Amino acid sequence: MVPILLVLLLILILFGFGFAVEVLWYIALAVLVLWLLGFFMRGTTAGGGRSRWYRW
Repeated sequence: MVPILLVLLLILILFGFGFAVEVLWYIALAVLVLWLLGFFMRGTTAGGGRSRWYRW
């Protein structure tokens, strides 16, 4: 009984880890798209130069 429970626990852990990694990939892609949009759509300054779209 204990080996069966250990195998089921291992399966649940691996399934959860795989799901979390897949979700993190989607979050990373969304952040990349937002960063690229902000990079290409940034405004200009009064002197004609390009301003930074981020504060740091």
